[in-house]
Amino acid sequence: MKSVHNTFGGAVLLAAVSLVCLPSISGAQSFRPQKPVLHGKHWVAITGKPMAATAGASVFISGGNAVDAACAMLGATATMWDVLSWGGETQALIYNPNTGRVIGINALGVAPTGATAELYRDRGYRYPPADGPLSAVTPGTPGGLMVMLAEYGSKSLADVLAPAMEMAAGYPMEADAVRRIRSDRNLIQDWKYSREVYFTHPEDEENPGPRVGEIFRQPDLLSTLTKLVEAEAEALAEGQSRKEAIYAAYHRFYRGDIAQELVRGTQEEGGLITMQDLDRWQVYIEEPVSTSYKGIEVYKLTSWVQGPVMLQALNMLEDVDLKGMGFNTAEYLHTIYQVMNLAFADRDFYYGDPYFPPEEPMAGLLSKDYARSRVGGIDWTMNDPGIRPGDPYPFMNAENPFKDYLDAWTTTGGEGGLDHMAPGDTAVSPTTGVGGEWVDSRDLYEEELYTGTTSIQAADEEGWVVSITPSGGWVPAVIAGRTGVGLSQRAQSFVTDPADNPFNVVEPGKRPRATLTPALALKDGVPFVSFAVQGGDAQDQNLLQFFLNMVEWDMNVQQAAEGPNMNSNQMRGSFGGHTSSPGRMLVHESVPEEVREKLRQMGYQLRVSSRTSGPINAIFFDWENGAFWGGSSNHGDDYGIIWN
Repeated sequence: MKSVHNTFGGAVLLAAVSLVCLPSISGAQSFRPQKPVLHGKHWVAITGKPMAATAGASVFISGGNAVDAACAMLGATATMWDVLSWGGETQALIYNPNTGRVIGINALGVAPTGATAELYRDRGYRYPPADGPLSAVTPGTPGGLMVMLAEYGSKSLADVLAPAMEMAAGYPMEADAVRRIRSDRNLIQDWKYSREVYFTHPEDEENPGPRVGEIFRQPDLLSTLTKLVEAEAEALAEGQSRKEAIYAAYHRFYRGDIAQELVRGTQEEGGLITMQDLDRWQVYIEEPVSTSYKGIEVYKLTSWVQGPVMLQALNMLEDVDLKGMGFNTAEYLHTIYQVMNLAFADRDFYYGDPYFPPEEPMAGLLSKDYARSRVGGIDWTMNDPGIRPGDPYPFMNAENPFKDYLDAWTTTGGEGGLDHMAPGDTAVSPTTGVGGEWVDSRDLYEEELYTGTTSIQAADEEGWVVSITPSGGWVPAVIAGRTGVGLSQRAQSFVTDPADNPFNVVEPGKRPRATLTPALALKDGVPFVSFAVQGGDAQDQNLLQFFLNMVEWDMNVQQAAEGPNMNSNQMRGSFGGHTSSPGRMLVHESVPEEVREKLRQMGYQLRVSSRTSGPINAIFFDWENGAFWGGSSNHGDDYGIIWN
């Protein structure tokens, strides 16, 4: 990382005051992190698997920038089925040091031809199913990777795909993927090409999948990646530029022979994706949304993901005396819970694809005046199980066109349903009424909280910063023919009834409102912290508390990543049955019993755990010393590599 006295993208940097130095002596510092901070000055690569972090490091070592390294990590994690595959979706924020601006990458797939609300309801679904061919949207990750690389990287596609191709030829299978394949073998059994990839021991009916440490080979995926590299090489041989050659590979995936086989294989399994769907789909390079919290600019992707809920929450919390409450006191946890539920209620009613009408009221939702109006309705003594969406339209000098739907909306509008579980779902059964303790009836709560996405963080000494939360196509995925590409299941996040959310009703060509939510914050006009987490609907809850841990509670990046969290289940879930569980709260075991008892008296049903978030990955920018501080949670497989 360059010294603050050197140039950074042509601009002279002023030394920024570090908010994170030594731990302060407070309740927030009553624990010590289990992992050390990663310190370096040239580059840092962090992601969901050690092998994938090594892929990013190898690209850095060969002279690549942070975008190149992030693309290599993305390809590696997709190949390793780290709760995603190549048919999933990619969401990214990139800080461009040459312009000093944050860029959004929208590589979320769309509903295919024929995927209408009527089709799903005629087949007995209130929401699109969580698994199978009818849950598939068009692949986004290949396009997202190639667009990021072409527009902002410096290496060739062959360079950044080399680690993924080596892994596709064979890598030792990890325990998490082995367990998932075994637990979902009954679903996998129904899909021809998925069986052929996942079931390396078809003779074993009880456990047909790979064993831990077995060399797992994906020849069809290797063939697909090889075709992409061949298309690039042919274009370069014809005299095309690096950028043009990468787009030649893009064209082959979405319009050429790869696309033809993907469509054929998908339709063979009963899916709906057509060649026209792939041809029309595109990656959007877009302006992210942002807000200012006590002088720090926080950037998120807009309404096609849940990211703005964190911005709404920060707007509501900015004038609240959090320090006066004390860290993780009943008052503090109650405040975070109520504020997040207000923001999530807005998400559940107003968020959707901004490229389809009606237009989401984001200006009103992110208005500071709207935030103050929402805070004014909080009951500071008891949980409100009936928190509803607000009305942001008056703050835009407009009238709400969906007032009838809004008046009839309830938090628990979902019809329940534990039949279709997906990463991010919470399947729980309370043992008591209002207040008390609750248990997980299917032993899935923590498993689903800690999985559901991976995250990628990369930064380099030239100033490039990349924050990504890719997902989709997790085990069990429908693999599309001989492509080796597992299809995303993201269609399940749509609704079919406009009364649930008039902005997120499924229709062909439309993106579902997803949970995936990278984050990037600037202070004094330069990067302050880049951060992301996995875990479905818990993501922005955990990222909010991570951010507050640093800004309000003076934690360093590793302490903040490991810090105890609260999680609410009161919003409508984004998966399966879209269920809501008002008053349910996950708290960390470090929360004292007297605080827990006070929370019960405030109407909460508690679950106590030693782990209260998915793995958080983050990079703090220490401008005073010209260095990076890397942080990665102390659980899960997430791993970082950094260089001096």
